[in-house]
Amino acid sequence: MPRIGLCQLTSSADPEVNLKLIREGVATAAADGARVVVFPEAAMVRFGVPLKPLAEPLDGPWAQAVAAIAEEYGVLVVAGMFTPADDGRVRNTLLITGLGEHRGYHKIHLYDAFGFRESDTVAPGDQPVTVTVDGTVLGFATCYDVRFPELFRALADAGAAAVLLPTSWGAGEGKRDQWEVLVRARALDSGCWVLGCGQADPAATGTEVNPKAPTGIGYSTVADGFGRVRAQLGAAPETVVVDIDPEVAEQARAATGALANRRLS
Repeated sequence: MPRIGLCQLTSSADPEVNLKLIREGVATAAADGARVVVFPEAAMVRFGVPLKPLAEPLDGPWAQAVAAIAEEYGVLVVAGMFTPADDGRVRNTLLITGLGEHRGYHKIHLYDAFGFRESDTVAPGDQPVTVTVDGTVLGFATCYDVRFPELFRALADAGAAAVLLPTSWGAGEGKRDQWEVLVRARALDSGCWVLGCGQADPAATGTEVNPKAPTGIGYSTVADGFGRVRAQLGAAPETVVVDIDPEVAEQARAATGALANRRLS
């Protein structure tokens, strides 16, 4: 039963400053017994600034610095970053490092919605990713991925008991409501725990950001496979640590039949 920390923060435009935030978050969560520490999408650098000049490969200095922090504290760290793509764009990547892992999940579904076009600068990924920590399979998704049940069901089919969901949610009318509904719905669809770790609302700390970019609303949310909210933060930066029971995922799938009773795939 892994203990998982969610570190809700507001990323700056400076990757070095954000490394300090990651170290602080890992230290806080690890002190509370976390084996996995999750940071938001765009933890390396926030949206609303040019991404290509800042993108680095998974063996580059920023990712290696995060790997060193993970090794120092004996945890798996998951943090959003940007890596170069072959076509001149970047990839929106979750760095997954520590406990013998060092890999990336490239965001599959790009945020071409609500007047924003992520695909102009970001190339999509095409492969779901899982890792196993202390015998529990964890899947990964990023922000806009939460609108696509197929990914979460594919991760459940791959054995995931929980899906880690870093986000940098766009603000706007009704967007918090959509976020909360979607996290709970994806948990019900798949029977997985869904742990949504978001960028904090910049307004909560008076941080100035590009108002047209999706830079976070806070309200990181953890839901179990029955769609029950087990933890939720507010708008400001904060860390929460939760215990994930894989048996609850099995119980939810048995009760709802949401996977077993599928007629179309």
